[in-house]
Amino acid sequence: MKNRMLISMPFIAALLALALPAQAADKIRVVTTLTDLAEWTRAVGGDFVEVRSLCTGVEDTHGVPMRPSFLPLLHRADMVVLIGLECEHAFLPALLDVSKNAKIMKGAAGYVDCSVNIPPAEAPRTLDRAEGDVHPAGNPHYNLDPVLAKTAIRNLCAALVDYAPAHKAEFEKNRDTYLAKLDTKIAEWQQLARPLKGVKFISYHNHWPYFSSRYGLQYVGTIEVKAGIDATPRHITELIEMMKKENVKVVVREPQFPEKLPKEVAARTGAELIKLPIMVGGVPEAADYVAMMDYIILTCVNAAEKAHVAAQ
Repeated sequence: MKNRMLISMPFIAALLALALPAQAADKIRVVTTLTDLAEWTRAVGGDFVEVRSLCTGVEDTHGVPMRPSFLPLLHRADMVVLIGLECEHAFLPALLDVSKNAKIMKGAAGYVDCSVNIPPAEAPRTLDRAEGDVHPAGNPHYNLDPVLAKTAIRNLCAALVDYAPAHKAEFEKNRDTYLAKLDTKIAEWQQLARPLKGVKFISYHNHWPYFSSRYGLQYVGTIEVKAGIDATPRHITELIEMMKKENVKVVVREPQFPEKLPKEVAARTGAELIKLPIMVGGVPEAADYVAMMDYIILTCVNAAEKAHVAAQ
């Protein structure tokens, strides 16, 4: 009986493998750097993709902690999808080197940079490290502008079509369905954000140039001295003086950063302190991309209205 059991186990395993849905083995294994990218990949790829994100939504995109679980994911991935513009420079290149996966190395078909055709904001004139964590290609946080997000989604769709041309019709149909939903919301957000035109604000890190440009806010400074350079007492004093002079009444804290300094700055200037996510999952209300943008815009509008009432 024992020998019969040993002989039959491989046979049973083979039968179980045959019983699994064929598509499970055929899925395109995609690893994304950000949660927004994971959502877009699932939306476009549908049943043909298996997606994992290196971020959960609360990390600093410029310094995602490297976890042991990342390596097996990248080693077996068919595609890696990134926001680009050097956003992931501090962690992704090293992970790719260690993964030893030729399919997802830069330049390979499985390396998908979603920033193609995105007009970069704030391209630096100098790459002097004294200027902080400089991004040579420009500010990478274009995902916070839903109009530019559409370009990233089209880039992602094109990459999936190139990888699996047999599913071109499905990918493009899924893309168009998602973009149509996004277009409806973009029109709604444009109207909703009208009270934000001219509103001055600061944030902890320089995440918001694309968002503020889209909706007409005035982005006047950061709690960091420069990108990646922690605040000093002198900088905070100068920032507070500037805010009082310029009547800046909104302070944004991203979940990636501690509350202490933003809270202090808001208290000393009478400004409204709000916490805004920079990607899906950054706050509980940002369960998906549309919910995130709803939350960001409504939170900003409410803060601007409170500041206006307080000033009267």
